[in-house]
Amino acid sequence: MKIKTFVIPAILLAFISAIVVTFVSRRPAAAPDGSPRLKIVATLFPLYDMASAIGAGKAEVALLLPPGVEPHSFEPKPGDMARIDQADIFIYTGAFMEPWAETLIKGASNKELLVMSAGRGIGLARGEGRDAAPDPHIWLDLDNARTMARNISAAFQAKDPSNGPVYRQAAAAYDARLVALDTAYRTGLAACRTKDIVYGGHYAFAYLARRYGLKYFSAQGLSPDAEPTARDLAALIERIKKDKIKFIFYEELASPKVARTIADEAGAEMLLLSAAHNVSRDQLLRGVSFFDILQSDLDNLRKGLECR
Repeated sequence: MKIKTFVIPAILLAFISAIVVTFVSRRPAAAPDGSPRLKIVATLFPLYDMASAIGAGKAEVALLLPPGVEPHSFEPKPGDMARIDQADIFIYTGAFMEPWAETLIKGASNKELLVMSAGRGIGLARGEGRDAAPDPHIWLDLDNARTMARNISAAFQAKDPSNGPVYRQAAAAYDARLVALDTAYRTGLAACRTKDIVYGGHYAFAYLARRYGLKYFSAQGLSPDAEPTARDLAALIERIKKDKIKFIFYEELASPKVARTIADEAGAEMLLLSAAHNVSRDQLLRGVSFFDILQSDLDNLRKGLECR
């Protein structure tokens, strides 16, 4: 008796595989020891990085902001609400940084969802000069970043007390890395030819400048739609020429056209200075961390400010 063999067409096989992958991805995630993992949704990359590290394999962390997207202009979709409704903890920075998060929180139907503002207890600094609005980039002061990490750890422990010691130990290790990075910034920026950060992007570095005794001049305001006037640009270019500033910094995930205009007019070079809101898809896949970004920033600041 002949046994007939059947060949499944490639397109049908792909369809079946997609169904299987979808089904598996919807099953409750498990930690290495087989216990269910906390499901976390974090709005911005610094929160995602903190939660991933503090979760220590006991949490499944998702980044709400799509890779490469600028957070100030992000508009949540219905699918984002569905992700939050399936989560145990929703982490955001605060109402000023992510105004769209309030809508998501109000619309959540999951009564067991723990909503946590990582910026709880941190006051907003106000900008100087052309932008006196509050600066919501609180994580760029590493003392604030330590507070945020502690808040995240406390939320994990409240939701999953049985793994409290794991979260506390991971949070302590993360805190030690933040302290070491802060020391590296203080040492690395202690002796520089200039203290002036000229930024051809949106206002984001008030905290970092204040913490390390630097002066910060931004070409654009806080709003993603803010554009500098011709007078603003002329004044900034005049300052650069007068102070013999050799480097202009530009922002991540946005067109550097303003920074390039200033650099060309002033005869300066350009360097990246990332506020770490978000990362590109490639960076996310490569596992780039919050520490990697801030170390790169420090390297560029030392070059741009001509530090010894």
